Amino acid sequence: MELHDGNKQCWFLTGSQGLYGPETLEQVAGQSRQIAAELDASTELDLPVVWKPVLTDATAIRAVMLAANADPDCVGLIIWMHTFSPAKMWISGLDALRKPLLHLHTQANVDLPWAEIDMDFMNLNQAAHGDREAGYIQTRLGIARKTVAGHVRNPRVAARVGAWQRAAAGASAIRSLKLARFGDNMREVAVTEGDKVEAQLRFGVSVNTYGVNDLVDRVDAVADTEVSALVAEYADTYKVAPELLVGGPRHESLRYGARIELGLRMFLTEGGFGAFTTNFEDLGGLRQLPGLAVQRLMADGYGFGGEGDWKTSVMLHTVKAMAAGRTGGTSFMEDYTYDLGAEVPTILGAHMLEVCPSIASGTPTLEIHPLGIGGREDPVRLVFDASPGPAVVLGIADMGERFRLVANEITVIQPPRPLPRLPVARAVWEPQPSLETSAECWLAAGGPHHTVLSSAVGVEELHDFAEMMATELLVIDPRTDTRSFGNELRWNQAYYRLARGF
Repeated sequence: MELHDGNKQCWFLTGSQGLYGPETLEQVAGQSRQIAAELDASTELDLPVVWKPVLTDATAIRAVMLAANADPDCVGLIIWMHTFSPAKMWISGLDALRKPLLHLHTQANVDLPWAEIDMDFMNLNQAAHGDREAGYIQTRLGIARKTVAGHVRNPRVAARVGAWQRAAAGASAIRSLKLARFGDNMREVAVTEGDKVEAQLRFGVSVNTYGVNDLVDRVDAVADTEVSALVAEYADTYKVAPELLVGGPRHESLRYGARIELGLRMFLTEGGFGAFTTNFEDLGGLRQLPGLAVQRLMADGYGFGGEGDWKTSVMLHTVKAMAAGRTGGTSFMEDYTYDLGAEVPTILGAHMLEVCPSIASGTPTLEIHPLGIGGREDPVRLVFDASPGPAVVLGIADMGERFRLVANEITVIQPPRPLPRLPVARAVWEPQPSLETSAECWLAAGGPHHTVLSSAVGVEELHDFAEMMATELLVIDPRTDTRSFGNELRWNQAYYRLARGF
């Protein structure tokens, strides 16, 4: 399946009215084309901006909204009122819209030509007037949207539109996502549970379980020639431990790891799945816990969650869709342990075998080591440290009556000392504003231990996504303190209870 669809785009709509006459409307069309073209040319935007003809009546507005709903390539709409577009003509169209919306409050010119301004200029350049009318009707109708003010040549404006685009791509991805669970979730664990019906209603994702031996059948059916070709690819891509190379004493283990990858890809491709889970407590006839296979599938954009954690798998695929084409990486992650004695206390994160190489610093090594759980043969896996730099970790929890997203801004650092006896991929990071405040707020929010770590997207994309999906988002950043965060939790609880109605 295509995990990153190159045809995705957003549409640019411009509002006006027939009052100004054809000559003025021609100027409106020309200038709106120019604004759309400048956005489209910006390196801050990852998706094309497609200009649509100027809208001057309710019938045309509703028609373009319905067309956007029906077009799977359209991830969202940008609207701008170049002149004064009476907002009552937008009611029917906005009410019908089911795609993300961005209200761009801009104008054709950056500076005012003071000496040349006349009434013709004032009639043409009325965005300060028209966008207020548009803002009112969107608020009156309760339309979820992002509002961005400023000229499109301002890098900050373009960056904010780009963040919205990426969030819209994530929303598009989650709404069509199918997830395959191989086995159930880890026994007695609470936070990996969740309401799959509510997830499909809220997000659009379809989550279903398959027997592990359905996967084993695909694994066993893989041809030896395909295995050999993939093993050769491993040798060209990674630093392979000598015992795994052809002729080495553990080479057959690598071949079986390749067989798992090929069988798993076959299963996911045939079913149109973009995400999956595994569980070390339910491996059926698999001889190894999938490690290398999971890592490589994540690198290709698939969502994954360990121990049957389908919610984190969903979010991993979604964030990867947001991050498509960006620098940086996105991975499944888990907080394991702390370095409380460091000058700046840090978190050491990993997850047995399943950390995505998109976050690797340098070329990963392909190794084999024992694994103390699962009761199977030693699994093959990629070992590496995560690249240093700013990033975000995101968790999702089912709070009973709603889903909650919790995000923490972090800085990934190089491990301060070597980890010669920890043969797994790992990341070390400094959470903002401090480990103590971050951990206290995360625990107060009920945030999960499984997360998505991304250095390719940030809090703005996650905020825009949460608004699009009408989902709670709590952010822990340099400005967070525990008292204010506790108040936010209480306010949110009241808001979401009231918003549900009686």
